[in-house]
Amino acid sequence: MRTIGFVAWYARVIVLTLLTPASALAFDFTPIDVPGASFTLARGINPRGDIVGFYVAGVTSHGFLLHEGTFTDIDVPGASFTRPRGINPRGDIVGFYGAGGATHGFLLDEEGTFTAIDVPGASITQAWGINPRGDIVGSYGAGGATHGFLLDTEGTLTTVDVPGASLTMAFGINARGDIVGRYSAGGTDHGFLLDNKGSFTTIDRPGASLTTAFGINARGDIVGQYSAGGTTHGFLLDKEGSITIVDVPGASSTSALGINPRGDVVGDYSAGGISHGFLAQ
Repeated sequence: MRTIGFVAWYARVIVLTLLTPASALAFDFTPIDVPGASFTLARGINPRGDIVGFYVAGVTSHGFLLHEGTFTDIDVPGASFTRPRGINPRGDIVGFYGAGGATHGFLLDEEGTFTAIDVPGASITQAWGINPRGDIVGSYGAGGATHGFLLDTEGTLTTVDVPGASLTMAFGINARGDIVGRYSAGGTDHGFLLDNKGSFTTIDRPGASLTTAFGINARGDIVGQYSAGGTTHGFLLDKEGSITIVDVPGASSTSALGINPRGDVVGDYSAGGISHGFLAQ
């Protein structure tokens, strides 16, 4: 297992505000539950429909790949937990794992080789998303602050910080290099879009106390979650600027976390005190 080193630099950005109305759209929901697991969380989906996430069995958290109805475990050797978060069209998977009392990012390539991702000087590194080129986004903690990052295929790290934010986390990246995530400012969490020209757009669901953008596809459709009235809801923000609420029927909370080019959405929901993954089509 090799460790990637980085060079950091900062981009100039413009912060905008985006407020959009909600619309209604019907989804067909399919639950995702790893057999024998106490809970299952789905996190990413690629164009083939392969889904990654993690589950808990006993007291241990394991990653999984769901391909054509078959679950395959993903466990970084020697790790105390493994949590895959994103998968690209080639089948490269990113996520993070615990080992030696620290949290490290990882890349699992299509050949089955794990590569550790550690930002130099960081106390924690988490990889969250990967695009078709192999560019990786994530977050790291250093000096008491949390920053987003972009790691390109040349091994260069770009730090992603929303101006004025106390926290920035980058969760998803598409083929164009557009990045989505979350930032905190003034005691409130907002979603953001950082386009490939370096401009930030704030994403806020009207009336929500918290908004997070988790995934973006090639069309520019964005999925995430927001909290309102004490409940968490998933959302789909399409390229035209319309928000669709994504709520699994009967669930007490729903989060939309990944989207592929077809518009298939994965995430998780709670029902009866248990967390389940889902596929929405």
